[in-house]
Amino acid sequence: MKRVYMDHAATTYVDPRVVQEMLPYFTEHFGNASSLHFFGREAKEALEHSREIVAKALGASPDEIYFTSGGTESDNLAIKGVMYTNKIKNHIITSIIEHHAVLETCNYLQEQGFEVTYLPVDKQGFVSLNHLEDSVTEKTGLVTIMQANNEIGTIEPIKEIGKITKENGIYLHTDAVQSFGKIPTNVNDLNVDLLSISGHKIYGPKGVGVLYIREGVKIEPVQHGGGHERGMRSGTENVPGIVGLAKAVEIFQVEMEKESERLTDLRDKLIKGVLEIEDSWLNGHPTKRLPNNANFSFDRLEGESLILRLDAKGIAASTGSACSSGSKAPSHVLTAIGLTPEQANGSLRLTLGKRNTEEDVDFVLEVLPEIILDLRKLSAV
Repeated sequence: MKRVYMDHAATTYVDPRVVQEMLPYFTEHFGNASSLHFFGREAKEALEHSREIVAKALGASPDEIYFTSGGTESDNLAIKGVMYTNKIKNHIITSIIEHHAVLETCNYLQEQGFEVTYLPVDKQGFVSLNHLEDSVTEKTGLVTIMQANNEIGTIEPIKEIGKITKENGIYLHTDAVQSFGKIPTNVNDLNVDLLSISGHKIYGPKGVGVLYIREGVKIEPVQHGGGHERGMRSGTENVPGIVGLAKAVEIFQVEMEKESERLTDLRDKLIKGVLEIEDSWLNGHPTKRLPNNANFSFDRLEGESLILRLDAKGIAASTGSACSSGSKAPSHVLTAIGLTPEQANGSLRLTLGKRNTEEDVDFVLEVLPEIILDLRKLSAV
């Protein structure tokens, strides 16, 4: 059976070049980066070289790069860490379409007595700059808005948001887990103070991530122990994972521009073909979206059944975020942009990657209309 993977927003395969880079650090260069002997110094050297690679990709200093276990930890450390340092500025502004790693962290802090404003978005998923500016108070300590949405792919105006936060002396955090490696992500161009990254979204390993913290930003650690990562994130560093993440970054620095153009062409062909299906529409902005993301909804359809039918044909896709795919509740992102629960439950997210070809897109466009027609007949019955 032909196998087509179109769920790269959930995770990516590990690039074979990344695997090769990592292997020696499991067996030969296996030292603890905190040890003083040769094996430790060897691991420490690899750790700091990786830090330099990531910093260069972000336009940052190596001293501003902190390694974590992934995007969720980075988001938690950024948001809790900033808010715990200043109990006077106890107000957070975020959006209602953030990843659960941000929303649940904000919900937790709200239960602890912090104030949180959840900004609405328009029908294409954009945060209103005017609404954001109106929500700022003298107690606002942090704004956290994702660079690009993981479900609908809409790219937020982070640079413009950063101008507002700078003018008001507020820290800006962005979750760049989906955008890093697909679109330019320079911390100075974006005007951000904190930025989260995850390795497994960029053809690197799972279980490793990055938090960028701009020099001078006051942040309190939320994990305590041996003082690793300059006291910001205790715990023995995952050197093989960090080396792998850095190699993945090094690769996309060379390949991103050409690959993004290729994926955009495939994405647009996919969108054009799917929208020929009756009672279908695209979710998110038609062009200001990630180059690999296409999110659709279909009337008179149940998304889970669609995913299972596609899987039976060898096509891997999703209805939304993989982190909440076990939930029966409709996507909070799709309801936020104005879809009814029924429309949101009839969604399909197709996210392309390096191994996808035009033949893969043609195959999806060949089988998808038949599956939808069949499911609609069953629904009518």
